[in-house]
Amino acid sequence: MGYMNSQYRAVKPARIEQRTSYRHPVEIRRTAIRPHSKTAKTGKLMDLSIYGCRVASDGIFTEGCRVWLRFEGSNPITAIAMWCRDGDVGCRFDEKLDPALFRSLTLISE
Repeated sequence: MGYMNSQYRAVKPARIEQRTSYRHPVEIRRTAIRPHSKTAKTGKLMDLSIYGCRVASDGIFTEGCRVWLRFEGSNPITAIAMWCRDGDVGCRFDEKLDPALFRSLTLISE
């Protein structure tokens, strides 16, 4: 009898937003993004969290490719392009972003 009742359990609705942390909207024009063994392209940082970001760039990127990002006042940051759509690239950092760098980037307004 237990089996008959368990097959009709209610299922929670799927989450559309899969990020674990809020992305802060920013607009920083001086951003460089470079796929592995390619030349750097300029980009604009659109939003940011300590785990990832979204960069608008005219470069050609593919989902799953490794990229290097450089923001103003930072060393290169390694990431993976999780999605690429309409000139935007969603990146997940290999390591959490330094809190001091995150704070400085979210306070900059250009």
